[in-house]
Amino acid sequence: MISVLTGIFGTSNFTLVEDIVQDTLIEAIGNWTYNGVPENPVGWLYTVARNKTLNAVKRESHLQRFISERSHLLNEECTGEGNVVAELFSEEVITDEQLRMMFMCCHPSISQDSQVALILKTLCGFSISEITRAFLTNNESINKRLVRARKTIRNGNIPFEVPESSELDQRVDAVLEAIYLLFNEGYSASCGNELIRKELCEESIRLAEMLIDHKAIIHKSNLYGLQALMQLNASRFKAREDENGNILTLSEQNRSLWNYHIMEQGFLNLEKAANARHISKYHILASISAYHCSAKDFASTDWKSILKMYDKLLAVDDSPIVILNRAIALSKVDGAKKALRELSAIENKKAIKCNHLFYSVKADFQIQMNELKLAKKSLEKAIELAPLSQEKQILQKRFRSYFDINVRFNVPIS
Repeated sequence: MISVLTGIFGTSNFTLVEDIVQDTLIEAIGNWTYNGVPENPVGWLYTVARNKTLNAVKRESHLQRFISERSHLLNEECTGEGNVVAELFSEEVITDEQLRMMFMCCHPSISQDSQVALILKTLCGFSISEITRAFLTNNESINKRLVRARKTIRNGNIPFEVPESSELDQRVDAVLEAIYLLFNEGYSASCGNELIRKELCEESIRLAEMLIDHKAIIHKSNLYGLQALMQLNASRFKAREDENGNILTLSEQNRSLWNYHIMEQGFLNLEKAANARHISKYHILASISAYHCSAKDFASTDWKSILKMYDKLLAVDDSPIVILNRAIALSKVDGAKKALRELSAIENKKAIKCNHLFYSVKADFQIQMNELKLAKKSLEKAIELAPLSQEKQILQKRFRSYFDINVRFNVPIS
């Protein structure tokens, strides 16, 4: 809705468009709570948004000069209501406008740190807290980025269009980063009642496919790399949860439940990405995922090759999260002692101090080293920091199971 209405109102009224869409959603919450969800909820939302747009134009006459050539669709007398909504919000129009929105958000006049945050908020519907988690920062910082970006759009007369081919490559990277973060939020949710938000992952794959299909984008190797990464990871969704919705690790998964059709698409896209002039993190991460997918069972996993991939990844992304994931591969190759040493180098990093996965992984290594007293403290910290109640429950179950067993068999706490 934001993309389509921005196409009508122009970027100067971007904030007004966001307000109209927010009002529409608030009205839906109130109306549907009392009257029930309508037979066609999407059509209901689009109709209400269109009517609010029409009211805004009537109320503020100065808006007329910003409205595009499709403004005739706002005229409620021009055709039947259903036809208006169908034409305004057709699949073709939505696709076109979403592409324009992506590239508007990544205009060079908007600071780089604000571009991805703006896409996540506007195009992907992220909350401030979800964006904060994606950037490993705080709410105040994200709010400032969004305010700066909106001010630039409002005052900068930024065109609502897909740029010429010569400018596309400069902007595609920020779009890919936003899609990647959207997928990550779906793959490992930071809020809500579900550990996996499959609809976000599906939306990420759809947005990437839109870019791949766009003829003006010439250099697509990074696109193929990202799409391969998402498809290879998505192919394992059905096996990632047990019947109670608890996350299962790769060692626990029933590999017969993997979706080998999606996996095959991932391998094909990884092959297409191999022609890259420059290797991006998406190529490397997709290759790591490919090693996991190609192993016939967990014991057959090629951890040495995976560790080499993480070494390459560190050259392009030396973030604490990458170091944390590399430590897991390192533990499989060289043991938990070396892996713990790697973790000690990042344990005071701001991005890690509040990350429950860091303490969960650390506890695993400490248990392998028989440092059970330290492992107990690490697991307690992981439970404290886990953002979702389901994650807390899984960690608590693991805590009780392991330490109850150790008490029962009188294993000394070192």
